[in-house]
Amino acid sequence: MRLLLVEDEKPLAELVRRGLAAEGHEVEVAHDGDTGLRHALSGRHDVIVLDIMLPGLSGYRILQHLRERGVWTPVLMLTAKDGEYDEADAFDLGADDYLTKPFSFVVLQARLRALLRRAGETAPTVMRVGDLTLDPGTHRVHRGEVEISLTPREFGVLEHLMQHTGQVVTKTDILRSVWDAHYDGEVNVVEVYVGYLRRKIDTPFGTHSIETLRGVGYRMSEPASAPPR
Repeated sequence: MRLLLVEDEKPLAELVRRGLAAEGHEVEVAHDGDTGLRHALSGRHDVIVLDIMLPGLSGYRILQHLRERGVWTPVLMLTAKDGEYDEADAFDLGADDYLTKPFSFVVLQARLRALLRRAGETAPTVMRVGDLTLDPGTHRVHRGEVEISLTPREFGVLEHLMQHTGQVVTKTDILRSVWDAHYDGEVNVVEVYVGYLRRKIDTPFGTHSIETLRGVGYRMSEPASAPPR
């Protein structure tokens, strides 16, 4: 495989490069974020291994630039940061895998092989309902030409509704899809977030996209004019 390694720890980068080269892979190395982004944008790599903490642009910013520009090369984030929020941030920005240092070279090889098998897959499909668009890859939402800023939870609720456009989804369905599996709070929290969404994706535009079916759930549909108050 043709692999780009963006890692500022030069001894580690050289160790990984030699190990992968010994397996017959072609490895290009960059030691800072700006150089890494320039190489990554070339689109000539099968897989990118990307450290988070880099001089210049961080790994997060590189990943964000790639996905915004339509580069869907599989990315494995390689980092000393070990925390569920760091991992969640990486996946939210479009990372395909995440490996924490120190790591086993055997595990790294296995992860890279798995990413390579997915290298030919198509980019995530942008979802559309009327003039409302949601891009799962870049986590951006637009109503027409206007970009709408959503929190991660709001984005998750909207994504679930748009995935089931025209269908009725219950509050429990949304909780299971968007909230943590261990969440044991009130199911009506979904109603609160649907309200937040309406105030962002509908009210400013005079549309009514999310229909409430009392006692049943919600349905996403082609937007109609907002009902009179």
